[in-house]
Amino acid sequence: MSSESVPNPRLADLSAMGVAVWLDDLDRNRISSGGLARMIVEDSVHGVTTNPSIFDKAISGGAEAYAEQLTALARDGADADQIIQALTTDDVRNACDIMKGVFEATGHDDGRVSIEVDPRLARDTEGTIRQAKELWAIVDRPNALIKIPATPEGLPAITEVIGSGISVNVTLIFSVQRYREVVDAYVAGLELARDRGHDLDRIRSVASFFVSRIDTEVDRRLDEIGSDAAHALRGTAALATARLVWVAHEELLDTDRWRTLAAAGAHPQRPLWASTGVKDPSMPPTRYVLELVVEGCVNTMPEATLRAVADNGPVPEDTVSGTGAASAEVWAGLESLGITEADISATLESEGVEKFIDSWKQLIDTVAAAAQEA
Repeated sequence: MSSESVPNPRLADLSAMGVAVWLDDLDRNRISSGGLARMIVEDSVHGVTTNPSIFDKAISGGAEAYAEQLTALARDGADADQIIQALTTDDVRNACDIMKGVFEATGHDDGRVSIEVDPRLARDTEGTIRQAKELWAIVDRPNALIKIPATPEGLPAITEVIGSGISVNVTLIFSVQRYREVVDAYVAGLELARDRGHDLDRIRSVASFFVSRIDTEVDRRLDEIGSDAAHALRGTAALATARLVWVAHEELLDTDRWRTLAAAGAHPQRPLWASTGVKDPSMPPTRYVLELVVEGCVNTMPEATLRAVADNGPVPEDTVSGTGAASAEVWAGLESLGITEADISATLESEGVEKFIDSWKQLIDTVAAAAQEA
């Protein structure tokens, strides 16, 4: 094996401890250059996630890589939305093909590549269902995941899409309560899929819990309070919430409802730690990775975070199990200061949807301008 293809030991250790390492980034240059394929070997990358912001950055910043296809589509009369769909689904399909070996080697758990429904549909149940099925058919790869936001309108869409035999990445989760609702939507979807005659063994799902944004919002409110008690709780909310999500995950696996589905071939919906790039420079850049190590989870990282983990060891064995009581105490302290999980979640969900819509609109403007010049 050449020096260029030696696995990074810290990322390999993280993977060996049962954390699926996924990359939170994708662009055509990474696909065509062989960069993504190298990351599978060198960085233990076992999956890829995308979102509207990632595609906005990819297409806006990598215009040359997309220029030929964009020009051809524009000259054929495609509008901006149609062009974006073609560009992004082609990238996801090609990334799925690169990930095929991982998909097969992991029994179809990993080697997954996510593509999100149009964020403008976040409050539209039926529109989300239609586009999720459309994207699944267009990408046409068994290792794709269709991303659906965990909005109140997204929850019934999750059930219907899972019930149609389609694998789903549920995104924009910010609270334990919403995570529990997502789990229920997933389980109901599996029951629907079973009743419709789908093979449950072919369906996979992850529940993407957004970590760093919780600390950003909670710490802002703690700073406004300004007391010693508030200062002592800075930087604690995100990890506490994620760890309580893991408690809820384990509780599901210990129910008769789940055992019935598992006996029929169903696979657990794995918690996925998303938004793991640290926003506070006073915190270590590996915080939302090394403090959330537990067998059976997924951690999707922007490349800067992945490189920080690769360069800073050692990797701890388990930093989640047994932390439920302490994590509940964190939220008891926050609530005593008037900070509630429900309010934080509602604020972040609204902001998250709007940020993705803004990125999508910016991408539409970029593509529309390029199409006019074609």
